[in-house]
Amino acid sequence: MEGLTDGALYKNIMRNLEEAGALINLNRNALERLKIPRRAIVVAVPVRMDDDRVQIFPGYRVQHNQTLGPFKGGIRYHPSVNLSEVAALSALMTFKNSLLNLPLGGAKGGVQVDPSNLSKHELEHLTRRFTSEIAPFIGPDEDIPAPDVGTDAQIMAWMLDTYSMESGFAQTGVVTGKPVEIGGSQGRDSATGLGVVFIIEKALETMNKTISGSTIAIQGFGKVGMHCAIEAYALGGKVVAVSDVSGGIFNGDGLKIPEVVKYVEENKSVKGFPGAESITNEELLALEVDVLAPCALDGVINSNNQHTIKAKIIVEGANGPVTTNASKELEARGIFIVPDILANGGGVVVSYFEWVQDIVWLFWNEDEVRRKLKTIMYRSFETVWKFAQEYQCDMRLSAMGVALKRLETAMKLRGQAW
Repeated sequence: MEGLTDGALYKNIMRNLEEAGALINLNRNALERLKIPRRAIVVAVPVRMDDDRVQIFPGYRVQHNQTLGPFKGGIRYHPSVNLSEVAALSALMTFKNSLLNLPLGGAKGGVQVDPSNLSKHELEHLTRRFTSEIAPFIGPDEDIPAPDVGTDAQIMAWMLDTYSMESGFAQTGVVTGKPVEIGGSQGRDSATGLGVVFIIEKALETMNKTISGSTIAIQGFGKVGMHCAIEAYALGGKVVAVSDVSGGIFNGDGLKIPEVVKYVEENKSVKGFPGAESITNEELLALEVDVLAPCALDGVINSNNQHTIKAKIIVEGANGPVTTNASKELEARGIFIVPDILANGGGVVVSYFEWVQDIVWLFWNEDEVRRKLKTIMYRSFETVWKFAQEYQCDMRLSAMGVALKRLETAMKLRGQAW
Protein backbone atom coordinates (compact mmCIF):
# COMPACT_ATOMS: atom_id res chain seq x y z
CA MET A 1 0.00 0.00 0.00
CA GLU A 2 2.86 2.36 -0.87
CA GLY A 3 1.87 6.01 -0.67
CA LEU A 4 -1.23 5.21 1.36
CA THR A 5 0.17 4.12 4.71
CA ASP A 6 3.77 5.40 4.72
CA GLY A 7 3.21 8.95 6.04
CA ALA A 8 4.30 10.01 9.54
CA LEU A 9 0.76 10.77 10.70
CA TYR A 10 -0.53 7.40 9.47
CA LYS A 11 2.28 5.55 11.23
CA ASN A 12 1.59 7.57 14.38
CA ILE A 13 -2.08 6.50 14.38
CA MET A 14 -1.18 2.87 13.68
CA ARG A 15 1.17 2.82 16.68
CA ASN A 16 -1.71 4.07 18.85
CA LEU A 17 -3.97 1.42 17.30
CA GLU A 18 -1.51 -1.40 18.00
CA GLU A 19 -0.88 -0.27 21.57
CA ALA A 20 -4.58 0.16 22.43
CA GLY A 21 -5.36 -3.13 20.69
CA ALA A 22 -2.82 -4.93 22.87
CA LEU A 23 -4.24 -3.24 25.99
CA ILE A 24 -7.77 -4.56 25.40
CA ASN A 25 -6.68 -7.80 23.67
CA LEU A 26 -8.43 -6.73 20.47
CA ASN A 27 -9.46 -9.49 18.08
CA ARG A 28 -6.55 -9.90 15.64
CA ASN A 29 -8.78 -10.02 12.56
CA ALA A 30 -10.50 -6.79 13.60
CA LEU A 31 -7.09 -5.16 14.14
CA GLU A 32 -5.84 -6.16 10.69
CA ARG A 33 -9.00 -4.83 9.02
CA LEU A 34 -8.65 -1.49 10.79
CA LYS A 35 -5.05 -1.02 9.64
CA ILE A 36 -5.94 -0.55 5.97
CA PRO A 37 -8.67 1.73 4.55
CA ARG A 38 -11.45 0.00 2.65
CA ARG A 39 -11.19 2.27 -0.39
CA ALA A 40 -8.90 5.04 -1.64
CA ILE A 41 -10.03 7.25 -4.52
CA VAL A 42 -7.44 9.38 -6.36
CA VAL A 43 -8.70 11.82 -8.97
CA ALA A 44 -7.33 14.50 -11.27
CA VAL A 45 -9.24 17.76 -10.95
CA PRO A 46 -8.83 19.94 -14.07
CA VAL A 47 -9.78 23.59 -13.64
CA ARG A 48 -9.90 26.27 -16.33
CA MET A 49 -8.25 29.19 -14.60
CA ASP A 50 -9.17 32.84 -15.09
CA ASP A 51 -6.26 33.29 -17.53
CA ASP A 52 -7.79 30.48 -19.66
CA ARG A 53 -5.09 27.86 -18.97
CA VAL A 54 -6.07 24.49 -17.53
CA GLN A 55 -4.44 23.47 -14.26
CA ILE A 56 -4.67 19.96 -12.78
CA PHE A 57 -5.03 19.52 -9.02
CA PRO A 58 -4.67 16.12 -7.26
CA GLY A 59 -7.80 15.14 -5.32
CA TYR A 60 -8.43 12.35 -2.82
CA ARG A 61 -11.22 10.63 -0.91
CA VAL A 62 -10.27 7.79 1.43
CA GLN A 63 -13.03 5.67 2.97
CA HIS A 64 -11.56 3.87 5.95
CA ASN A 65 -14.32 1.85 7.60
CA GLN A 66 -18.13 1.69 7.54
CA THR A 67 -18.88 -0.97 10.13
CA LEU A 68 -20.96 1.44 12.23
CA GLY A 69 -22.67 3.36 9.42
CA PRO A 70 -22.08 5.56 6.34
CA PHE A 71 -18.61 7.01 5.82
CA LYS A 72 -18.28 10.50 7.32
CA GLY A 73 -15.46 13.02 7.24
CA GLY A 74 -14.28 16.40 6.03
CA ILE A 75 -12.83 17.76 2.80
CA ARG A 76 -9.71 19.90 3.12
CA TYR A 77 -8.08 22.25 0.61
CA HIS A 78 -4.41 22.73 1.51
CA PRO A 79 -1.02 22.58 -0.28
CA SER A 80 0.15 19.77 2.05
CA VAL A 81 -2.74 17.41 1.23
CA ASN A 82 -1.53 13.99 0.09
CA LEU A 83 -2.89 10.46 -0.02
CA SER A 84 -1.27 9.26 3.20
CA GLU A 85 -2.41 12.29 5.20
CA VAL A 86 -5.98 11.84 3.98
CA ALA A 87 -5.83 8.10 4.77
CA ALA A 88 -4.58 8.83 8.30
CA LEU A 89 -7.34 11.36 8.91
CA SER A 90 -9.95 8.91 7.58
CA ALA A 91 -8.80 6.37 10.18
CA LEU A 92 -9.05 9.02 12.90
CA MET A 93 -12.64 9.67 11.82
CA THR A 94 -13.49 5.97 12.20
CA PHE A 95 -12.15 5.95 15.76
CA LYS A 96 -13.66 9.34 16.61
CA ASN A 97 -17.17 8.38 15.47
CA SER A 98 -16.95 5.10 17.34
CA LEU A 99 -15.73 6.80 20.52
CA LEU A 100 -18.56 9.37 20.36
CA ASN A 101 -21.08 6.55 19.88
CA LEU A 102 -22.27 7.86 16.51
CA PRO A 103 -23.74 5.53 13.83
CA LEU A 104 -21.09 6.59 11.31
CA GLY A 105 -17.92 5.26 9.72
CA GLY A 106 -14.77 7.18 8.87
CA ALA A 107 -13.61 8.95 5.71
CA LYS A 108 -11.60 12.01 4.68
CA GLY A 109 -10.95 13.88 1.47
CA GLY A 110 -8.97 16.74 0.08
CA VAL A 111 -7.47 18.60 -2.83
CA GLN A 112 -3.82 19.64 -2.97
CA VAL A 113 -4.32 23.36 -3.51
CA ASP A 114 -3.84 26.69 -1.76
CA PRO A 115 -7.41 28.09 -1.89
CA SER A 116 -6.16 31.59 -1.06
CA ASN A 117 -4.49 31.69 -4.48
CA LEU A 118 -7.76 31.02 -6.33
CA SER A 119 -10.44 33.48 -7.34
CA LYS A 120 -14.00 32.69 -6.24
CA HIS A 121 -14.75 31.61 -9.80
CA GLU A 122 -11.78 29.21 -9.83
CA LEU A 123 -12.66 27.88 -6.37
CA GLU A 124 -16.20 27.11 -7.48
CA HIS A 125 -15.00 25.31 -10.62
CA LEU A 126 -12.49 23.29 -8.58
CA THR A 127 -15.18 22.27 -6.09
CA ARG A 128 -17.76 21.32 -8.69
CA ARG A 129 -15.28 19.25 -10.72
CA PHE A 130 -13.92 17.50 -7.61
CA THR A 131 -17.50 16.70 -6.56
CA SER A 132 -18.25 15.23 -9.99
CA GLU A 133 -15.14 13.05 -9.82
CA ILE A 134 -16.02 11.54 -6.43
CA ALA A 135 -19.83 11.60 -6.91
CA PRO A 136 -20.10 7.83 -7.61
CA PHE A 137 -18.68 7.16 -4.16
CA ILE A 138 -20.59 9.65 -1.96
CA GLY A 139 -24.25 10.11 -1.00
CA PRO A 140 -26.56 10.59 2.01
CA ASP A 141 -26.48 6.86 2.78
CA GLU A 142 -22.95 6.15 1.55
CA ASP A 143 -20.45 8.88 2.41
CA ILE A 144 -21.21 12.37 3.75
CA PRO A 145 -18.45 15.02 3.35
CA ALA A 146 -18.14 18.14 5.54
CA PRO A 147 -15.90 21.23 5.78
CA ASP A 148 -12.33 20.97 7.04
CA VAL A 149 -9.13 23.01 6.71
CA GLY A 150 -9.50 25.45 3.81
CA THR A 151 -13.17 24.71 3.12
CA ASP A 152 -16.40 26.25 4.40
CA ALA A 153 -20.19 26.35 4.12
CA GLN A 154 -20.07 27.89 0.63
CA ILE A 155 -17.95 25.03 -0.68
CA MET A 156 -20.40 22.55 0.85
CA ALA A 157 -23.25 24.41 -0.91
CA TRP A 158 -21.48 23.99 -4.26
CA MET A 159 -20.90 20.30 -3.54
CA LEU A 160 -24.58 19.85 -2.63
CA ASP A 161 -25.71 21.61 -5.79
CA THR A 162 -23.37 19.66 -8.08
CA TYR A 163 -24.34 16.30 -6.59
CA SER A 164 -28.04 17.21 -6.72
CA MET A 165 -27.81 18.23 -10.40
CA GLU A 166 -26.20 14.92 -11.29
CA SER A 167 -28.72 12.86 -9.30
CA GLY A 168 -31.72 14.80 -10.64
CA PHE A 169 -33.21 16.03 -7.38
CA ALA A 170 -32.22 17.87 -4.18
CA GLN A 171 -29.99 15.77 -1.90
CA THR A 172 -29.52 17.96 1.17
CA GLY A 173 -28.11 15.07 3.21
CA VAL A 174 -25.10 14.53 0.93
CA VAL A 175 -22.96 17.04 2.86
CA THR A 176 -23.01 18.67 6.27
CA GLY A 177 -21.66 22.03 7.35
CA LYS A 178 -23.69 23.77 4.65
CA PRO A 179 -25.59 27.07 5.06
CA VAL A 180 -28.67 26.95 7.32
CA GLU A 181 -30.79 28.26 4.43
CA ILE A 182 -30.30 25.03 2.46
CA GLY A 183 -30.55 22.45 5.23
CA GLY A 184 -27.60 23.26 7.47
CA SER A 185 -27.78 23.03 11.24
CA GLN A 186 -27.82 25.87 13.73
CA GLY A 187 -24.58 25.92 15.72
CA ARG A 188 -22.47 24.03 13.15
CA ASP A 189 -19.85 26.79 12.67
CA SER A 190 -18.93 26.91 16.35
CA ALA A 191 -19.41 23.19 17.07
CA THR A 192 -15.80 21.96 17.07
CA GLY A 193 -14.51 24.88 19.14
CA LEU A 194 -17.43 24.61 21.55
CA GLY A 195 -16.81 20.89 21.91
CA VAL A 196 -13.15 21.62 22.77
CA VAL A 197 -14.33 23.98 25.52
CA PHE A 198 -16.72 21.38 26.96
CA ILE A 199 -13.74 18.98 27.14
CA ILE A 200 -11.55 21.69 28.72
CA GLU A 201 -14.21 22.05 31.41
CA LYS A 202 -14.17 18.32 32.15
CA ALA A 203 -10.37 18.11 32.09
CA LEU A 204 -10.08 20.98 34.59
CA GLU A 205 -12.71 19.27 36.74
CA THR A 206 -10.36 16.28 37.20
CA MET A 207 -7.95 18.73 38.87
CA ASN A 208 -10.70 20.32 40.98
CA LYS A 209 -10.60 23.50 38.89
CA THR A 210 -13.17 25.37 36.84
CA ILE A 211 -12.73 27.17 33.53
CA SER A 212 -13.54 30.50 35.16
CA GLY A 213 -10.20 32.17 35.88
CA SER A 214 -8.09 29.35 34.38
CA THR A 215 -5.39 30.47 31.96
CA ILE A 216 -5.70 29.18 28.40
CA ALA A 217 -3.43 29.45 25.34
CA ILE A 218 -4.85 28.57 21.91
CA GLN A 219 -2.67 27.89 18.90
CA GLY A 220 -4.64 28.53 15.72
CA PHE A 221 -7.35 31.15 15.28
CA GLY A 222 -9.32 29.59 12.46
CA LYS A 223 -12.71 27.86 12.57
CA VAL A 224 -11.75 25.77 15.62
CA GLY A 225 -9.40 28.02 17.57
CA MET A 226 -11.45 31.19 17.19
CA HIS A 227 -14.67 29.60 18.44
CA CYS A 228 -12.77 27.84 21.21
CA ALA A 229 -11.49 31.26 22.34
CA ILE A 230 -14.95 32.85 22.05
CA GLU A 231 -16.66 30.13 24.10
CA ALA A 232 -13.90 29.88 26.72
CA TYR A 233 -13.94 33.66 27.18
CA ALA A 234 -17.74 33.62 27.54
CA LEU A 235 -17.41 31.11 30.40
CA GLY A 236 -14.88 33.25 32.24
CA GLY A 237 -11.72 31.57 30.99
CA LYS A 238 -8.62 33.78 30.88
CA VAL A 239 -7.42 33.37 27.29
CA VAL A 240 -3.90 34.78 27.54
CA ALA A 241 -2.63 33.93 24.05
CA VAL A 242 -3.88 33.06 20.56
CA SER A 243 -2.05 32.70 17.25
CA ASP A 244 -2.36 32.12 13.51
CA VAL A 245 0.15 31.52 10.71
CA SER A 246 1.56 35.06 11.13
CA GLY A 247 2.44 34.51 14.80
CA GLY A 248 0.77 35.04 18.15
CA ILE A 249 -0.31 37.63 20.69
CA PHE A 250 -0.03 37.43 24.48
CA ASN A 251 -1.50 39.33 27.41
CA GLY A 252 -0.97 37.86 30.87
CA ASP A 253 -4.12 39.56 32.16
CA GLY A 254 -6.20 37.91 29.45
CA LEU A 255 -7.12 38.99 25.93
CA LYS A 256 -10.49 40.61 25.22
CA ILE A 257 -11.54 37.96 22.71
CA PRO A 258 -14.50 39.84 21.14
CA GLU A 259 -12.06 42.65 20.30
CA VAL A 260 -9.54 40.15 18.87
CA VAL A 261 -12.27 38.62 16.68
CA LYS A 262 -13.28 42.05 15.39
CA TYR A 263 -9.61 42.92 14.73
CA VAL A 264 -9.08 39.70 12.76
CA GLU A 265 -12.22 40.33 10.69
CA GLU A 266 -10.78 43.71 9.70
CA ASN A 267 -7.10 42.77 9.36
CA LYS A 268 -7.23 39.05 8.45
CA SER A 269 -4.64 38.25 11.14
CA VAL A 270 -4.01 38.58 14.89
CA LYS A 271 -0.66 40.21 14.13
CA GLY A 272 -0.46 43.76 15.45
CA PHE A 273 -3.44 43.51 17.81
CA PRO A 274 -3.09 46.50 20.19
CA GLY A 275 -2.62 45.89 23.89
CA ALA A 276 -0.85 42.58 23.45
CA GLU A 277 2.73 41.38 23.13
CA SER A 278 3.79 39.69 19.89
CA ILE A 279 5.03 36.12 20.32
CA THR A 280 5.88 33.24 17.99
CA ASN A 281 3.86 30.06 17.71
CA GLU A 282 6.70 28.18 19.44
CA GLU A 283 6.63 30.68 22.32
CA LEU A 284 2.86 30.23 22.65
CA LEU A 285 3.28 26.46 22.98
CA ALA A 286 5.82 26.99 25.77
CA LEU A 287 3.65 29.31 27.91
CA GLU A 288 3.02 28.35 31.54
CA VAL A 289 -0.77 28.03 31.47
CA ASP A 290 -3.45 25.77 32.90
CA VAL A 291 -4.62 24.66 29.44
CA LEU A 292 -2.90 24.59 26.05
CA ALA A 293 -5.21 23.96 23.10
CA PRO A 294 -3.33 23.34 19.82
CA CYS A 295 -6.03 23.95 17.20
CA ALA A 296 -3.94 24.24 14.03
CA LEU A 297 -2.17 21.41 12.15
CA ASP A 298 -0.66 18.07 13.17
CA GLY A 299 2.78 17.43 14.67
CA VAL A 300 3.31 20.87 16.24
CA ILE A 301 4.32 19.31 19.57
CA ASN A 302 6.99 16.68 19.01
CA SER A 303 10.14 15.21 20.54
CA ASN A 304 12.13 18.29 19.49
CA ASN A 305 10.06 20.79 21.51
CA GLN A 306 8.17 18.72 24.11
CA HIS A 307 10.69 19.70 26.81
CA THR A 308 9.54 23.35 26.48
CA ILE A 309 5.87 22.59 27.26
CA LYS A 310 4.76 23.91 30.65
CA ALA A 311 0.96 23.65 30.41
CA LYS A 312 -0.78 21.44 32.98
CA ILE A 313 -3.37 20.21 30.44
CA ILE A 314 -3.20 19.82 26.66
CA VAL A 315 -6.52 19.53 24.81
CA GLU A 316 -5.98 18.55 21.16
CA GLY A 317 -8.27 20.79 19.13
CA ALA A 318 -6.45 19.84 15.91
CA ASN A 319 -5.92 16.35 14.49
CA GLY A 320 -2.66 14.82 15.73
CA PRO A 321 -0.99 18.00 17.10
CA VAL A 322 1.06 15.95 19.60
CA THR A 323 3.14 13.08 18.20
CA THR A 324 3.06 9.69 19.91
CA ASN A 325 6.62 9.93 21.25
CA ALA A 326 6.06 13.47 22.56
CA SER A 327 2.78 12.39 24.14
CA LYS A 328 4.50 9.67 26.15
CA GLU A 329 7.26 12.05 27.26
CA LEU A 330 4.71 14.69 28.33
CA GLU A 331 2.55 12.17 30.19
CA ALA A 332 5.67 10.97 32.03
CA ARG A 333 6.14 14.57 33.20
CA GLY A 334 2.59 14.63 34.57
CA ILE A 335 0.97 16.69 31.80
CA PHE A 336 -2.64 15.62 31.21
CA ILE A 337 -3.42 15.19 27.51
CA VAL A 338 -6.94 14.87 26.06
CA PRO A 339 -6.55 13.31 22.59
CA ASP A 340 -7.98 14.64 19.34
CA ILE A 341 -10.54 11.90 18.75
CA LEU A 342 -12.28 13.04 21.93
CA ALA A 343 -11.38 16.72 22.17
CA ASN A 344 -12.31 17.89 18.67
CA GLY A 345 -15.35 15.65 18.23
CA GLY A 346 -17.87 18.51 18.47
CA GLY A 347 -17.79 19.16 14.74
CA VAL A 348 -18.73 15.64 13.71
CA VAL A 349 -21.36 15.42 16.47
CA VAL A 350 -23.19 18.45 15.10
CA SER A 351 -22.59 17.18 11.55
CA TYR A 352 -24.43 14.06 12.67
CA PHE A 353 -27.20 16.25 14.08
CA GLU A 354 -27.41 18.06 10.72
CA TRP A 355 -27.59 14.80 8.78
CA VAL A 356 -30.40 13.54 11.03
CA GLN A 357 -32.31 16.82 10.69
CA ASP A 358 -32.00 16.65 6.88
CA ILE A 359 -33.34 13.09 6.83
CA VAL A 360 -36.44 13.88 8.90
CA TRP A 361 -36.85 17.54 7.82
CA LEU A 362 -37.20 18.63 11.44
CA PHE A 363 -34.74 21.28 12.61
CA TRP A 364 -33.58 22.26 16.11
CA ASN A 365 -32.73 25.72 17.40
CA GLU A 366 -29.18 26.58 18.48
CA ASP A 367 -29.88 26.11 22.20
CA GLU A 368 -31.10 22.57 21.53
CA VAL A 369 -28.02 21.80 19.43
CA ARG A 370 -25.65 23.15 22.09
CA ARG A 371 -27.44 21.24 24.84
CA LYS A 372 -27.33 17.95 22.92
CA LEU A 373 -23.66 18.52 22.05
CA LYS A 374 -22.77 19.18 25.69
CA THR A 375 -24.47 15.94 26.75
CA ILE A 376 -22.50 13.86 24.24
CA MET A 377 -19.12 15.54 24.91
CA TYR A 378 -19.49 15.28 28.70
CA ARG A 379 -20.63 11.66 28.48
CA SER A 380 -17.78 10.73 26.12
CA PHE A 381 -15.18 12.33 28.41
CA GLU A 382 -16.57 10.50 31.42
CA THR A 383 -16.47 7.16 29.55
CA VAL A 384 -12.83 7.69 28.54
CA TRP A 385 -11.86 8.90 32.03
CA LYS A 386 -13.46 5.83 33.64
CA PHE A 387 -11.73 3.50 31.16
CA ALA A 388 -8.38 5.18 31.91
CA GLN A 389 -8.84 4.58 35.64
CA GLU A 390 -9.87 0.96 35.06
CA TYR A 391 -6.96 0.12 32.74
CA GLN A 392 -4.43 2.43 34.42
CA CYS A 393 -3.53 4.12 31.14
CA ASP A 394 -3.40 7.62 29.70
CA MET A 395 -6.36 9.29 28.00
CA ARG A 396 -5.02 8.70 24.47
CA LEU A 397 -4.84 4.94 24.95
CA SER A 398 -8.15 5.01 26.80
CA ALA A 399 -9.98 6.89 24.02
CA MET A 400 -8.66 4.50 21.40
CA GLY A 401 -9.53 1.54 23.63
CA VAL A 402 -13.14 2.72 24.03
CA ALA A 403 -13.43 3.24 20.25
CA LEU A 404 -11.91 -0.16 19.44
CA LYS A 405 -14.15 -2.06 21.85
CA ARG A 406 -17.26 -0.72 20.11
CA LEU A 407 -15.85 -1.40 16.65
CA GLU A 408 -14.81 -4.92 17.65
CA THR A 409 -18.30 -5.73 18.95
CA ALA A 410 -19.94 -4.43 15.76
CA MET A 411 -17.44 -6.25 13.50
CA LYS A 412 -18.05 -9.54 15.31
CA LEU A 413 -21.82 -9.13 15.08
CA ARG A 414 -21.57 -8.40 11.35
CA GLY A 415 -19.23 -11.35 10.77
CA GLN A 416 -16.27 -9.13 9.83
CA ALA A 417 -14.09 -10.54 12.62
CA TRP A 418 -14.14 -13.92 14.31
